[in-house]
Amino acid sequence: MEAKQVDYEGTPLSRAEYISAIVHLYRGELHRATSWRIRLDNTTNWALITSAGLLTFSFGDPSNSHWVILLGLQIITLLLFYEARRFRFFDVWRARVRKIEENFYGPILRRDPVSPERDWGETVAEDLLSPSFKISLSAALRARFSRNYWAIYAVLVGSWLIKVMIHSEAPHKWTQIRTYIEAGSIPWWGPGVYLAGLSLGAVGLLLFAPRAPRSELEYWSSHSLSQDLSLLDM
Repeated sequence: MEAKQVDYEGTPLSRAEYISAIVHLYRGELHRATSWRIRLDNTTNWALITSAGLLTFSFGDPSNSHWVILLGLQIITLLLFYEARRFRFFDVWRARVRKIEENFYGPILRRDPVSPERDWGETVAEDLLSPSFKISLSAALRARFSRNYWAIYAVLVGSWLIKVMIHSEAPHKWTQIRTYIEAGSIPWWGPGVYLAGLSLGAVGLLLFAPRAPRSELEYWSSHSLSQDLSLLDM
């Protein structure tokens, strides 16, 4: 006998089936959000371990060049961009989890099973079918920099200044410090311009980059990005 085909669209879900589906969806989205959160922490750990290794090598021997620390700043910048990318993916799952918590579990715990947002299910369903980033790359960079990376940059820049002061032959003489800073064809003012550029970039990021949305309504507003995540490496 031919098996009867189930028509999900034409058969209404019972209350128990609906709750079971939402519970499994929530568990899946929470797992993915947690996985991407762990990846964020791992990237920060890479930045910390890299910084510690650079400082250990640089201060381990006075003959080791101070440029090791300056080049390390570029590595930290690459890790910052990598972490910002991961933060955008994490935010996709986090936003769905919060949407379910606010509109499903919240009303249940209040013993008032009426969702604050009437069409929240349609919003989540649309995002499941066409996943999209909720924040821009610049906003993600600003969020991760102001959260963790500003301290890493500050430690490296401060360590570079200490390295120059204590390992130059005559720290009290400006001419000797300039000679120590020079590297081949790079003039003594090269590191200053390099650090000034990084500082201006950091200030510009904090002043001009958009903040990450502070409320869930902002995350799901019509102004959110529409880039399809299915085309990206998940």
